[in-house]
Amino acid sequence: PFLDYLGFKVEQYKRDGESVSYKDVLLVFQGKADELLSVERLTLNLLGKLSGITTATATMVRLAREVNPSVKIAGTRKTTPGLRLFEKYAIEVGGGDPHRFNLADAVLIKDNHLALLGSIEEAVRRAKAISFTKKVEVEVSSYEDALRAYKAGADAILVDNLKPDEIVPIVNELKGKLIIEASGRITPENVKDYARTGVDVISSGYITHSARSLDFSMDVERA
Repeated sequence: PFLDYLGFKVEQYKRDGESVSYKDVLLVFQGKADELLSVERLTLNLLGKLSGITTATATMVRLAREVNPSVKIAGTRKTTPGLRLFEKYAIEVGGGDPHRFNLADAVLIKDNHLALLGSIEEAVRRAKAISFTKKVEVEVSSYEDALRAYKAGADAILVDNLKPDEIVPIVNELKGKLIIEASGRITPENVKDYARTGVDVISSGYITHSARSLDFSMDVERA
């Protein structure tokens, strides 16, 4: 869309999310020579980075749903400064969930909040008192904290940096009572292990900060 915004005439040959192969033409855009060359690297960098994110997301979705068809793969806020909107869109194109765009989208009570407020119960109470329209999620790192968050009235828990076998008891106890999200160093290599636990959501920073950019090139032709 930014090429349209800059005034180029654009013909798109591949839809967002469609598979591509070597030598495929993705799009053709027309303009003055100096203008074309000035946007070449920006266009290729963005296209490569976002396509890499979409590809990584699609891979994670496919692997996870082979063992847990209902699980969602979500992004995080670990995005490139200035590119969050683009990168979140790339996650959606890959079949993932964008998760929060910013702190205002939902209440996520993390370890630093708990350090300041003293307890899960107090943090949830304050969050619920501010607004009934926002879901409240609590980051937990143990079975005991997961139960405390549930009893305090949390709508969701984020099980952070636990091994799959540590998550299973939490899922067995709380599945269906609130949303259970797993996060922390989850990659294509271990996503199936986390999906098998039965969690509702798997969020991964990998798909934005570690996805390999795809390699594209731009060829200029005289009109």
